[in-house]
Amino acid sequence: MTDTKSKIREYAEAIIIAILIAMVIRTFLVQAFKIPSGSMLPTLQIGDHILVNKFIYGIKIPYFRTTLIPVGTPKRGDIAVFIYPMDRSKDFIKRVIGVGGDTIEIINKKIFVNGFPYNDRYGVYTDDIIIPNSMHPRDNFGPVKVPPNSIFVMGDNRDQSYDSRFWGFVPLKDVMGKAFVLYWSWDSKNRNVRWGRIGRLLR
Repeated sequence: MTDTKSKIREYAEAIIIAILIAMVIRTFLVQAFKIPSGSMLPTLQIGDHILVNKFIYGIKIPYFRTTLIPVGTPKRGDIAVFIYPMDRSKDFIKRVIGVGGDTIEIINKKIFVNGFPYNDRYGVYTDDIIIPNSMHPRDNFGPVKVPPNSIFVMGDNRDQSYDSRFWGFVPLKDVMGKAFVLYWSWDSKNRNVRWGRIGRLLR
């Protein structure tokens, strides 16, 4: 009977330790996310499952979002996951276009950073119509200066993304991490696995 209790205790301790390790990893190091929308097409498809490096931008205290150990900050071109400023119960994923101090302007769908054309390698435009700034900020926007400790983000699917053009900047304290790998992809429409996407590094 004593041996049985001892084994049960060992199993319980092992399970508790495993849960604690998993919680630490999820909170401070790596977290999994699922892509629910097409705002990052074609880089990220609906149904993609990604891993996000949470350590790369510093270790933050959960809930308070205070950085304990600063490591780095988002750079232009990073795919960042962050708390959506308009609804803090949601997480968003977009590409960083501008960092603190940058001046962002969009003229007829062309992005300019600090007065120079932005090397928009990942941006995709699906609508030939150009909307004037007086009607909509999608195609003509700014110029605006990104505040300190903030970023300006846009979806790669430029014409179909609800991003900083519409709701403003993301504070660095709300940036959760950088997406770095795609570990699973499920096409719910055709009910099959996108095998060719699994293991793809994100850029």
